[in-house]
Amino acid sequence: EVQLVESGGGLVRPGGSLRLSCAASGFTFSRYPMSWVRQAPGKGLEWVSLINDGGGSTTYADSVKGRFTISRDNAKNTLYLQMNSLLPEDTAVYYCRFNSKRGQGTQVTVSS
Repeated sequence: EVQLVESGGGLVRPGGSLRLSCAASGFTFSRYPMSWVRQAPGKGLEWVSLINDGGGSTTYADSVKGRFTISRDNAKNTLYLQMNSLLPEDTAVYYCRFNSKRGQGTQVTVSS
């Protein structure tokens, strides 16, 4: 059974940083691309970033480009999202995604 467990969210001031993690199990993690998506209060799901299976290719939504960095450790079956220069509009529940599967999410709140 595919399991995705996100962690690392919290409350941070504008301009701050957080590092999210996603522990994956139930599939061969190293063979598949992975994504981060987010859902802000009252809004739909927004794609944030994608990384290929080997970690050598990444893409980002324009809204986070230059501030967020996606990475992965295939030896640990873990996906990461380093978020810097956070803005209030980054407030959302963040999910890692494998195909159509998401975890329970981790809340990120950016507020002074």
